[in-house]
Amino acid sequence: MNFLIIEDSEKTAEQLRKGLAEVSINADIAGDGLKGLTMAKEKGYELIILDLMLPGIDGFEVVKRLRQAGKSTPVIMLTARDEVHDRICGLQSGADDYLVKPFSFGELCARIQALLRRGQVLQQDEVQVADLTVNFFARKATRSGKHLELTPKEFALLSMLIRRAGEVQSRLRIAEAVWNLGFDANLKIVDVKLAGLRAKVDGPFDKKLIHTVRGVGYVLEDRDE
Repeated sequence: MNFLIIEDSEKTAEQLRKGLAEVSINADIAGDGLKGLTMAKEKGYELIILDLMLPGIDGFEVVKRLRQAGKSTPVIMLTARDEVHDRICGLQSGADDYLVKPFSFGELCARIQALLRRGQVLQQDEVQVADLTVNFFARKATRSGKHLELTPKEFALLSMLIRRAGEVQSRLRIAEAVWNLGFDANLKIVDVKLAGLRAKVDGPFDKKLIHTVRGVGYVLEDRDE
C-alpha cells in the first residue's frame, strides 16, 4: 500500500513514515498544503494522513479541494486542536477521521484499519503460510501458535516476505523496502538480518519456510522438501 503524509514537521512526518514501514506500508511525504494537494491529485494513494496546520493552505482547504476534484481517497486529519468545532469542521470539509495529537501509533493503525475496511480497499491484515501467521496491524507473528519475539526490523522484513510469499525478493529490493537503502549501500545488512529472522522463524521447527535463492535473494514459501 502507498500512503501520503502531509505534515510540515519533518520529525513527525519521518516518525510516521518509519512506523508505517514497519507494518509494510510505503509513504510519501509532503511538507506543505499545496504540494500535498498536488501529490494527492496526481498519484493513487490508498490513504492520506493530513496535518491541520500547514504552510500555504491548511488541512481544511486541502481536503476540501481534494473532494472538489473528485478524489475520494480516505483522509485522517491530525491536529493538536481538540475543540469540538474543529473536529466538526474537519469532518464537514471531507475528512474521514480526526485524530488529536499526541496520539499512540497503535491507535492510528486501528483507525487506518477501520477506514480502509470501510472502503473495502484494505489488503489482508493477516496472512498465513503453512503454520506461520502474521498480523500486520497488530504487529504479531506466530508459528504453530507460538508467539515470535521479533524486533521492529525483523517484523518489517517478515511482513515483506510473507506478503510476497512465493516471489523471490532480491537483496537490493529488500534493502530498499525495509531500510530505504539504495543500490550503493552495503547489502550485507540484509544477510545478517535474514539470518537472525530465520533463527526465530525456522530455527525451532523442522519445516523451513525462508529459503535462499543462490545469486538472487530470498523467498518465503511452503515447500515440499
